[in-house]
Amino acid sequence: MNAPSNRRPARSTALLRGRPRRTPKEMPEENASAAIPPEPQGQEASERHTEAEGVSDTRDVPGEEESSSGMSLREHLLELRKRALRCLIGLILGFLLCYTVADFLYDQLTAPLEKVMPQGSYMVFLSLPEGFLVELRIAFIAGIFLSSPYIFYQIWAFVAPGLYREERRLILPLAALSAFFFIGGAAFCYAVVFPFAFEFFLGFSRESLRATPAAGAYLSFAIQLMMAFGLIFEMPLFSFFFAKLGLVTPQRLRFFRKYAILASFILAAVLTPPDVLSQLLMVAPLLLLYEISIFVASIARGKTPSPQTNGTGSKPTEDKKHPTP
Repeated sequence: MNAPSNRRPARSTALLRGRPRRTPKEMPEENASAAIPPEPQGQEASERHTEAEGVSDTRDVPGEEESSSGMSLREHLLELRKRALRCLIGLILGFLLCYTVADFLYDQLTAPLEKVMPQGSYMVFLSLPEGFLVELRIAFIAGIFLSSPYIFYQIWAFVAPGLYREERRLILPLAALSAFFFIGGAAFCYAVVFPFAFEFFLGFSRESLRATPAAGAYLSFAIQLMMAFGLIFEMPLFSFFFAKLGLVTPQRLRFFRKYAILASFILAAVLTPPDVLSQLLMVAPLLLLYEISIFVASIARGKTPSPQTNGTGSKPTEDKKHPTP
């Protein structure tokens, strides 16, 4: 019985002689290339290529990144542009309406000064176009106050996508109250601050020093004070809103009271004309409004729902993130 031979068939040996020997490092690469399926042909290939391009485009474009409110950065910018355009349209309409009664508005705005001016004194304008520019500025500022409810609504509506459904119900009342406090602050300045301040300033006039204020300078002084008082009267409202969101607490407001007093004097020095009386007339309402803000924050915190139950016994829904029309 013949012993088994270890020699391979000649045909196999001949086939192997023509092939180059592979190193161990080349083996995994060949196995990996063999594991890759063949590329699809025809319609299936084009569909996969289109899908891959869509995925890569979404990941590469920064504007497509989702924000915490469920809107992309591009959607936020488009929403901001829409709200800004609506505010501009409302402001233009308010300006056009107020320009038709600019003479009446000028008489009303200068009435507190004319009541305390010495006999024989009058207002002047120092350049040829100043009278026309004064009417334009009066109409513009009056247009801001006239369109302020609509403008404040657009501002709060831009914030609305980041709020819960229950918080979004406060948008309309907040817009109305914002306009009310803004106009109320300007009215307080007109009715209370103007008579006292003008009487004090004109008390320095005498026979050799008569008061003939320029219309443009008076308008700048009056508008600066009215806008400043309109803005600071918003303090309790913003305190209520931030306390409702949990960003402000009455305890922290009481703790920062001493810093608020210092900030009130600094703010009054920035917003009012450079005289001590105007600054003091603003600091007093600022401090009073700060104390009111603490009280309002206490009320808001007492009615703030817990973040788990949203005040209704159920968890907040996810459909809270939608733009407000």
